[in-house]
Amino acid sequence: MSRIAFIFPGQGAQKTGMGKDFYEKYPASARVFEQVSYWLDLDMPQLCFEENDKLDLTEYTQAALLTACLAMEKAAEEYGLIPEVTAGLSLGEYCAIEAAGGISLKDAAVTVRKRGILMEQAVPAGKGSMAAVLGLTGLEIEKVIEKIGGVEIANYNCPGQIVITGEKAAVEMAAAQLKTAGARRVLPLKVSGPFHSSMMEAAGRKLEKVLETTEIQSLKIPYVTNVTAKYVTDPAQIRPLLARQISSSVRWQQSVEQMISAGIDTFVEIGPGRTLTGFIKKIDKNVRTFNIQTVEDLEKTAAEV
Repeated sequence: MSRIAFIFPGQGAQKTGMGKDFYEKYPASARVFEQVSYWLDLDMPQLCFEENDKLDLTEYTQAALLTACLAMEKAAEEYGLIPEVTAGLSLGEYCAIEAAGGISLKDAAVTVRKRGILMEQAVPAGKGSMAAVLGLTGLEIEKVIEKIGGVEIANYNCPGQIVITGEKAAVEMAAAQLKTAGARRVLPLKVSGPFHSSMMEAAGRKLEKVLETTEIQSLKIPYVTNVTAKYVTDPAQIRPLLARQISSSVRWQQSVEQMISAGIDTFVEIGPGRTLTGFIKKIDKNVRTFNIQTVEDLEKTAAEV
């Protein structure tokens, strides 16, 4: 029998139309869109399904992506797909915690909406940036950037792909030096701020205040946190980890390796895109990966897992 992990993508995976076929076919999925619309006073079907200029703005993106992913996850549960652990990349960690039972859908949506606004406002436009570094190890990158200052590692995604973050000028300087050090490519990311850097610490402190009023529940199953790449089973750890996560490195490769070492052999990515399954194939080719972003994907995955 497969040992399954549900995994959820982060900001950047969003796309127009995400979750629409689930909304139309599954009442449980439609309920997610309708409830979040009510709680946030936002038209989530319009935001997710129709072309608009808000979907790529952080303050809207995060709530929209969480809504679409969890609408798909509810359908997957109804189909009989049951994970034994969950994990998510950055924003996706909130989906993972909700799917693991640690937070209600309402509290996840409300908290993520506030998180998106805090992250959008944290650093003045143009002051920070991020870039994906291809072809170097984490250690090689760390050796280069430690001499520069103002630039840090945001994401350990998979072998050969690491994201740097920080002050715009520092990231640009690091990009040039990393190319000299042997990076195959350094690609600037289209983001609105230096996420997962120390420049986000003030936003983290504000988020901590938000989390103080968020009800945390007992976990039905563990999830793996970005901050330490370890299993979380104690709900008392959830608030401080989420507050730290906003300015800490996302240890995605290490999180996947942790789950594999614990016996997970099947990863089901729930949400738009195939980014995480792509990373996992580079981390370990021996595990099975599935992606659910359409109703057809769900039916196929349920038949094969």
